[in-house]
Amino acid sequence: MTGQFDTVRAVSWKDDVLHLLDQRLLPQQIKDNSYNDAQGVARAITDMVVRGAPAIGIAAAFGVVLAARDCYARSPADWRTAIEADLELLAQSRPTAVNLFWALKQMRAVMATIRDDADPVPTLLQAAQTIHDDDIAANRSMGELGAALMDDGPCAVLTHCNAGALATGGYGTALGVIRSAWAAGKIKQVYADETRPWLQGARLTAWELLQDNIPVTLVVEGAAAHLLKQGEVKWLIVGSDRIAANGDVANKIGTCTAAIVARHYGARVMVVAPTSTIDMGTASGEEIPIESREEQELLACGGRVVAATGATAWNPVFDVTPAALVDAIVTEKGVVEQPNAEKMSALMAGA
Repeated sequence: MTGQFDTVRAVSWKDDVLHLLDQRLLPQQIKDNSYNDAQGVARAITDMVVRGAPAIGIAAAFGVVLAARDCYARSPADWRTAIEADLELLAQSRPTAVNLFWALKQMRAVMATIRDDADPVPTLLQAAQTIHDDDIAANRSMGELGAALMDDGPCAVLTHCNAGALATGGYGTALGVIRSAWAAGKIKQVYADETRPWLQGARLTAWELLQDNIPVTLVVEGAAAHLLKQGEVKWLIVGSDRIAANGDVANKIGTCTAAIVARHYGARVMVVAPTSTIDMGTASGEEIPIESREEQELLACGGRVVAATGATAWNPVFDVTPAALVDAIVTEKGVVEQPNAEKMSALMAGA
């Protein structure tokens, strides 16, 4: 269900098929791709058709449904054994986004409740749809909680990458806060980093906000310091792909730089993510695996080579922002201000 300031869906299940909005083509082309098997879903996650930690988890949950359907159709008596290869394939599709592993764990728990002689698909489909619905509800809760922190009067905010409806089940994490704060009259201007090399800010965040008639101004990452120096931006609001037990935050490469600059110029840093993004099994950001992608993503742009021939590239796609630079972590279960290991443990114990 969508409503005001909530018109975009990246993941949907229709006519017994998983549909993913192809985010590689936005904003020039709006196209849904359909998937009938887990292998296709895993490729879609790896190839960035779907991206954003919560959306990846939701897509993977529906991927389990497709895997179960195929395995049960081939061998009703042996589907539990046959599905393991597909589950492993889904698990390997992206290494940093912990929501992927959380969703697979949730689906495994549901699998364990299904009778050996029962068709697993209806039960697993209901579980995947619940994960999707719960994510949207969590995003709306986080939107309200995050907006409530913004007591600066109408101000400008900066966001990095895309942590909106396109990266989640709907409404968004960081953009969910921005949507709620905009509706409440607490934001007068949204700035978005363009986010090289995939340009998620330019292609996705700008497109998504404009769908809801929220004006947005793009800046290159290198302009963030000059922007924040002007004093109008009071909050840097970002999402996360994994949060360690001590509050360290892994997010799109460039987030740490933005947080350092924000701290220097007096802007506060808000990280918005569901509790499924918090990995209490990872003590600190030093232990978070950081995915690197192909050099060509930096050496070319839009399929056209832009770098000097012979140059190589280093292309980590995430970095870790220390908890000491974070003013607030907003989850659907509550807000942790000035996060540390003790406060994160208390939050998760309550969750």
